[in-house]
Amino acid sequence: MRLFLLPLSTRRTLLYCQRLHLASTEKQGWLDKGRLKAVDLWASWEKKESGWQKKLVDYGNQALKRIPYEEWGLKTIPPISERRRAEELSAKGPVEVHFPPTLIPEEKVLDLLKTLGTERQGLHKKRMIWSIVGMPIVAPFALVPVIPNIPFFYLAFRAWSHWAALSGSKHVEFLLDNKLITTKPSQILDELYAAGKKTSDADTTSSDQSPANEEKMVLHKSETKPFAEALGIPELHIELERAVWQVEKALRAEKELKEEKTELDSVQAKSKEKK
Repeated sequence: MRLFLLPLSTRRTLLYCQRLHLASTEKQGWLDKGRLKAVDLWASWEKKESGWQKKLVDYGNQALKRIPYEEWGLKTIPPISERRRAEELSAKGPVEVHFPPTLIPEEKVLDLLKTLGTERQGLHKKRMIWSIVGMPIVAPFALVPVIPNIPFFYLAFRAWSHWAALSGSKHVEFLLDNKLITTKPSQILDELYAAGKKTSDADTTSSDQSPANEEKMVLHKSETKPFAEALGIPELHIELERAVWQVEKALRAEKELKEEKTELDSVQAKSKEKK
């Protein structure tokens, strides 16, 4: 496998894993089989023109879009099984982590990888447990005819999702603890970010300049597909697009909150002057 550190803004980065040399003959576990079956069913519902399945898919896709990009990123990292531990410990070379050196100094890569890879372990463990606890509570909804037990399936999916993210996190921790990571500055990533910066600078007027210490996007929606194509990872497009959407939304909310606070402070100051 190969890891990527992909900055989204000046303060937020997506950790993504590209799986290499997947054997088509490798046996699938029951979790993989269940996930693939669910994906096929979901895809068939997406093709419907109307009906409750179509509405469910529309609402579901919006809900999936709001699952934190950090969780999606960790889920791209395969679980660390005993077989995989043995293979990686005996492997000829360590796992590469690719990054743009103009945005991430090489000496900070391992610390950043540790932060992104392990800081959410407690959260995923806690929410996985609560999702599992909730499943028996909503199980009686299965008695409703025709419509499937949506609350149960949602909690089952969230339990699996948190488990997958937690497993990916523990895999990163294993690699770091055993010094099985090697840093790989990427000229391709540097060029991609540089091209995006030129376009962004060209579209920005002097009146739109932000303070130097303010968090700013370094990746935009229009650039996510070129990234995926240049790296030869088609599935990366949706991961980056989702992450960019979430970070842009968070920055807009922070900006609006800051503007409201400034306006409130101004009103309060004028009120004191009058007194």
